[in-house]
Amino acid sequence: MKYRGRSEIIAVILETANDSSGVNKTRIMYKAVLSYTQLREYLSLIIENGLMEYLEGEHRYRITEKGIHFLQIYNRIRELITTTKHNERA
Repeated sequence: MKYRGRSEIIAVILETANDSSGVNKTRIMYKAVLSYTQLREYLSLIIENGLMEYLEGEHRYRITEKGIHFLQIYNRIRELITTTKHNERA
């Protein structure tokens, strides 16, 4: 597996949590390919920064508006980088 930066891992977690009913830890862990320890650290960071919320009674996680905005910016940057790489090769 290639090296993934923190932003990429956060984006995968947020994409997984971008479900109206929310998702549980196990689903996030498997989709993001993280150990339980890594998952806990990332969830703490993401929630602390307001990108995702924990639904107490349901034991589920859901992306916030701020998290959706992060994903939009992250995906736009990826598009720009990909476009730039293709233009340099031509």
